Amino acid sequence: MTIDAHALAQLVDHTLLKPEATRADVEALVEEGVRLGVYSVCVSPSFLPLDARGLKVATVVGFPSGKHHSDVKAAEAARAVRDGADEVDMVLDVGAAKQGAFESVQADIAAVRAAAPSPTVLKVIIESAALTDDEIVAVCRAAEAAGADFVKTSTGFHPAGGASVHAVGLMAATVGERLGIKASGGIRSTADAVAMVEAGATRLGLSGTAAVLGGLESDSAY
Repeated sequence: MTIDAHALAQLVDHTLLKPEATRADVEALVEEGVRLGVYSVCVSPSFLPLDARGLKVATVVGFPSGKHHSDVKAAEAARAVRDGADEVDMVLDVGAAKQGAFESVQADIAAVRAAAPSPTVLKVIIESAALTDDEIVAVCRAAEAAGADFVKTSTGFHPAGGASVHAVGLMAATVGERLGIKASGGIRSTADAVAMVEAGATRLGLSGTAAVLGGLESDSAY
């Protein structure tokens, strides 16, 4: 595919979710994000409200395990919206998915959707590396039925791993163009990022954004 650094940057949620992150780190993240021309910054909810200097603001809910009660996730999402979040990335209950409780997964997502209605963008983190192909398809369908805007591969914190081209392709095949696909977790090179976009990703969660974009000249194609 043909893509330049500017176009790729516009797909990026420039992310800092490390537990040891400080307010100064987040301010530096915003400064770097503005310089790189990314779409948004994604930070922990305790850093909201945040002056993102014109960038969209994303945050996380039920992070990183997803093993929170649905009403707690909903309350966290509602607080994030009040604090200025444009986008909410929630973690589903991976254990519920593993045991085939997809109605419970859908209800969990729906509770957060009700607490953070449109125009807030809701992304559902499915931890694709921990799921079988059939489970990936089922949770993507549950997310769509619950009114999510995106399905997202990974938190980046699960020991099973992060995004894969296979998972992104399967997610895209399941939801078509009806939902966005966010690839995140372990994307550290330009080639990785472009491969995810080629597989169907419409958003990228990156912490090493500068290094990824550094493989592309602003006016050249990859």
